[in-house]
Amino acid sequence: MRIIRLLLVFMFVGMGATMAQAKKGTLATVVIKTPTVQCAMCKQTIERFMYQEEGVQSCKVDFKKKTTTMKYYTDRTNVENLRAAIANTGYDADDVTAAEDAYKALPTCCKKPEDGGGQPKKKG
Repeated sequence: MRIIRLLLVFMFVGMGATMAQAKKGTLATVVIKTPTVQCAMCKQTIERFMYQEEGVQSCKVDFKKKTTTMKYYTDRTNVENLRAAIANTGYDADDVTAAEDAYKALPTCCKKPEDGGGQPKKKG
């Protein structure tokens, strides 16, 4: 009797693990141009915000190349949602313009040079 009970437990655990894996969508990678990203603070802001987005598995911002590379689950989100999420943090994302309120809330160093932002010029 114990053996039958043990076999049933293993069978249900195995089926549960299989079902959990089947529910995951395909993992896709996208590179989004983020031309207004210019410093480590910009990188930190976007990455911290994007890890809270549903379906985002990883997010890497390269402020020198001005790109954001993300891996995401296609059954939970899509590229348009990812672009909109970046825009909601205050940064342009491909053809999506930054949300005005979020952009205004950014630190000065993260704003566009034409708005008085950007990294201070080194003297010398």
